Amino acid sequence: MMQQLGLGFDDLPELPALPAKVPRKTAAKLSPLPAPPKPPVVERLPEPAPAPVVAPVPAFESLAQQLEAHPDYRVLRRLVPQLQFGAVPAQGVVRLLVLDTETTGLEHSRDKIIELALLRVDVDTATGLACGEVQVYDGLEDPGQPIPEIARKITGIDDSMVQGQQLDLARIAELLEGVDLVVAHNAGFDRPFVEARLPAFAAKAWACSFADIDWKQQGRESAKLSALALELGWFYDAHRAEMDCHALLAVLQAPLPESGMTGLAALLEAARGTRYRLQAIGAPFDAKDLLKDRGYRWDAANKVWHTRLADEAALQAECDWLAAQVYRGRAARVQVEALDAQVRYSSRAGVLGWRQLG
Repeated sequence: MMQQLGLGFDDLPELPALPAKVPRKTAAKLSPLPAPPKPPVVERLPEPAPAPVVAPVPAFESLAQQLEAHPDYRVLRRLVPQLQFGAVPAQGVVRLLVLDTETTGLEHSRDKIIELALLRVDVDTATGLACGEVQVYDGLEDPGQPIPEIARKITGIDDSMVQGQQLDLARIAELLEGVDLVVAHNAGFDRPFVEARLPAFAAKAWACSFADIDWKQQGRESAKLSALALELGWFYDAHRAEMDCHALLAVLQAPLPESGMTGLAALLEAARGTRYRLQAIGAPFDAKDLLKDRGYRWDAANKVWHTRLADEAALQAECDWLAAQVYRGRAARVQVEALDAQVRYSSRAGVLGWRQLG
């Protein structure tokens, strides 16, 4: 390019040489700038006290409450076990043991317990409500035999879960100490199993929340535990012993629709009385339909129709009915078995006696 302009390196002007060092006067001019002024001090005001924290209603619970407010919807909630109730009163307390079993089958003479759950709780006799702390036990036990498929399907308990397991007998004895009443939903099933495995339970009074409360008379559609819970707005994982116990305690805490007393109070009242099993000995064959319609059951082993009665008044009324409708004025004698809470729902006999009819 330079050649095109007719110039060469020799034709460029000579540049002046740079000074070796900056003169002092120049260096003084290049000294650092002074530090910036400090910002003014601002006095901080005291922090305001934090506002109290209010736990917000969970989003799903808020939606549930909106649905409940509408007459076209019912809301079910998962039942949450309650382990603490109100304060224990100074007097008038009964100690209950709520019990449930899971077993390999239905026959206590050959089948075995695979799970036992217990809830020990005090009940205020004045209100019929649970009070104080709930003590819990839940244990598995190896039955020494394979668990049948039907039991596995119902309970979810398989052989691997119970292998080598044993009930904690010391803990069970501790919870049983001082108990006034054992409660089970279908005690006629649970009591023989429990007494066969743990004889100390035979010395206790028992009540049955299935049979000792007339649930239909109280306005409930079914006496099944899961159905009773659903009517009260709860669902739960049924057929595991501990959760069944928690569900039963929750159901029995609720007032009965007709009487207004709690289920717990109703069971305490039932346990104080005597029930009767009446056998219509020698009833004529042609009266079988009358007896069946009346609610009698046929005992094939002893070849006799029998029924259960709630109290002495019901027993006398039944004897009068038998005399008029079944024996039709003929002289007859029926067998009566008195069942108090010590033997009720066990495989042991009560006090046997006879009633003369006509």
